[in-house]
This record gives sequence, C-alpha cells and structure tokens, in this order.
Amino acid sequence: MYRIVTKRALHETVTLMEVEAPYIAKKAKPGQFIIFRVDEDGERVPLTVAGTDPVRGTVTIIFQKVGYSTKRLDCLNEGDSILDFVGPLGVASHLDGMKKVAVIGGGLGVAIAYPQAKALHDMGAEVDVIVGFRNTDLMILMDELKEASTNLYVMTDDGSNGHKGFVTTALEEQLKAGKEYDHVIAIGPLVMMRAVVNITKPRNIPTVISMNPIMVDGTGMCGSCRVTVGGEMKFACVDGPDFDGFAVDWDEAIARSKMYRKEEAESMERKACNLLNVELQTKRGGN
Repeated sequence: MYRIVTKRALHETVTLMEVEAPYIAKKAKPGQFIIFRVDEDGERVPLTVAGTDPVRGTVTIIFQKVGYSTKRLDCLNEGDSILDFVGPLGVASHLDGMKKVAVIGGGLGVAIAYPQAKALHDMGAEVDVIVGFRNTDLMILMDELKEASTNLYVMTDDGSNGHKGFVTTALEEQLKAGKEYDHVIAIGPLVMMRAVVNITKPRNIPTVISMNPIMVDGTGMCGSCRVTVGGEMKFACVDGPDFDGFAVDWDEAIARSKMYRKEEAESMERKACNLLNVELQTKRGGN
C-alpha cells in the first residue's frame, strides 16, 4: 500500500498528489511514468511522474479527473493508501547536451513538461517554457514553471490572461524575433504536438515529443500505444514515451488515440453509481 502524503486541487478538474513510494522516488527520472491501481477492482492507469523527493521518499503525480479510475483516486485523501503504485517505467528523457531549449506544454501536458524544464534548468541550460491553456481558470504550476525557466510565456485560447493564442503562436513569435533553439520539447495533445513539429521541421530544429496520451496499460501488451516512428513500429510505453517528432506518423497516432473512446464512455456509465457512493462516503469522512 502506498500512502498519500499530500493532496492539492490545482483547479476544479486537476489534482496533485504526493505518494509515499521511496524506491521509485530514488530512481525515477523526467519522462518516466508509474502505473497505479486504486483497489482490487480498479483499472491499471499510467501517469507521468511530475516530480520526486528522494529525501522524503515521495513521488508527485498530477491527474485530470476524466474517467472512473482518476475520479476514484480523487476520492482518496491524505493518509489514505493506493493499492498499487509501480515504476519507474518507460525510457527517461535524454536531456544531455541541450543548451538552448524551448519546452512546450499544452493543457495537462504542462504537468509533464515541468519536470523536463526543471531538469534542464538545473543542468544550466537556457530554457524558454511556453505553455497554453483554454483560459486562466485552468492554469496550473505557474510558480513552479517560473522557477524552472529562463523565460516563461503563457498563452490562453480566449486571451483571458492577456496573451491570446496557442503555444504555436508564441513559438512562432520567438523564432521570428531571432530566438535560436538547439532543441524543442513538446508535450500535450497530439494535434498540438503535430502543430509544433510543423513549425520546427522546416527549420530543422530537433523536436522531442511525448506519446504518453496514447498509453493505456503501460506494458505494451494492449497494443493501443503502437506508433510508427521512422517507418518502424514502436510502443510508447516501452520504447518511449519520448520520440523524434519528425519521424512520427501523426495521422496514425491521432487515429489510434481515439480507438477506446466508446469503451471508456461505457465503462464510466456502468460505474457511475459506484463512484457516486464512494464520493458520498468521502464527504461523510469515510474512505
């Protein structure tokens, strides 16, 4: 059992938790992920490691409450325990040699981009962090991102923070202003990452993307995270999740990301009553 040390709502639909997992905390590196299972009836769900504290023996995860398992996890509180918490899994990000980098995160991808930016900043790299949200109510990790960046650019779809546009808008502006990057790291929705690649590829700026959005079981057995990279079949959870953005077959990856939507909706509908009961118990002080 893995005890929840800290629980904090980042906004209405996103939660941060620190989980006591000392062995994972000692070994996990940026880009890797864990798999959790709330209880014996729970699904196995992969989540990227958002941070670690080897001294305290904790691993930070950030998740959006979109399905049964994440909503069930959010019903737990500090002091409660998670049945399974396995990791670190996946291949750690290769950050050595990067000197001037743009780290780009969209939506919840910001939580995954943060540890990359922090690691690069701690290594002495010049790091421009570009993040995008639909509006100011959905913005997360602003203080942490400021500390992990040389320059921070925040965009909102509706312009509610004074900077209207997408992450690609800010990237284009920096490149047109003469900013030179030796690498770009993009993490977020697949369509966003493809849009970033469409900007960087003609300029020949090496671009690393993360295929964590298409992972399901985290071991390569389910096959949903198959992605063609450079004409070869790869598994995001085993060979990645980081890949060369220029080499990814984006049309195939985006189509694959939609393959379980029907099943996910049906599962959520079947378990809705159980989740409601759990939420009511939580409000009453139960587990």
